Amino acid sequence: MKVFLPANEFPQALRGGVVAIGNFDGLHRGHQELLNIARKQATDSNKPWGILTFEPHPRSFFRPTEPVFRLTPHPLKMRLASAFGAEFAASIDFNEALAGLEADEFILEHLVKRLGVSHVVTGYDFHFGKGRKGGPENLREMGLKHGFKVTVVDQVTDDGDGHAPFSSSSIRTSLRRGHMRAAANELGYQWIVMGEVVPGDQRGRTIGFPTANIVLDPGAEPFRGIYAVTARDSAAPSTTPCWQGAAYFGDRPTFDTKRTFLEVYLLDQDIDLYGKILTVNFVDLIRPDKTFKGVDDLVTQMHADCAEVRKVLAADVVENFPLRKLQAAGKI
Repeated sequence: MKVFLPANEFPQALRGGVVAIGNFDGLHRGHQELLNIARKQATDSNKPWGILTFEPHPRSFFRPTEPVFRLTPHPLKMRLASAFGAEFAASIDFNEALAGLEADEFILEHLVKRLGVSHVVTGYDFHFGKGRKGGPENLREMGLKHGFKVTVVDQVTDDGDGHAPFSSSSIRTSLRRGHMRAAANELGYQWIVMGEVVPGDQRGRTIGFPTANIVLDPGAEPFRGIYAVTARDSAAPSTTPCWQGAAYFGDRPTFDTKRTFLEVYLLDQDIDLYGKILTVNFVDLIRPDKTFKGVDDLVTQMHADCAEVRKVLAADVVENFPLRKLQAAGKI
């Protein structure tokens, strides 16, 4: 997949394509329906297809002092879109100039002039332009004027009556509560953290549990506790098996560090991961974070945690979702 940042010139060969537009934080099953429709329209019309999204998250622009819990920071979002089959991804700087554009000006500048779209796919609740006054009707009107088609996708839910639509907000709520399987059901894959392994204070190594330390983006706030995870070097071939592991997200209350950590202990491995980009897939919560009387009690609990992690991972199944199957195959 080709990624085009705002400063990149969009190539002539990709103009006239089908574009799904949105924030796509999480690229969850609702978003994936948009991408499915865009892909089908592109296949039927023999056009290229891709996504148009925004960076940073609009909420970061409007509330700069309030970090956003992003489900998929930009590099991970691009990785997921590529795995799903998008041929290109174009991003727009969400800045003061963009926030001040009227809806029709946004369409003309970014969809017509920059991308030369032939078809736009968007969600029923996507709003854009100054004051978020733009919506599907603006797209339809401008499509008639400038010669592109528009498909508006209604809310997407699980089969059956009474189900709430898939949403990034509800997924964040599930993650904050440690409900990893509920989050995975909405995402269509197990929640992923991707980041560089950085040096820690070596405390884990001294007690027999060396960990890979990953710095999370500001605002990331999953439930504090121990998790069953799988992990892999993001640069490794897809044929390389995932490692099994126990991950800790929290503040190390036993040691009173007053800092938040994501630490991953790989089972049955002793690998130097410093500087590598690690992809961590969260399978399920094992237990909440807690304070121990001393290191010996902590170590005893960690052995019990690892035994439980093995049980959880041994029982894990691959759900029949496109991205989940690609994740299990090591392609994300």
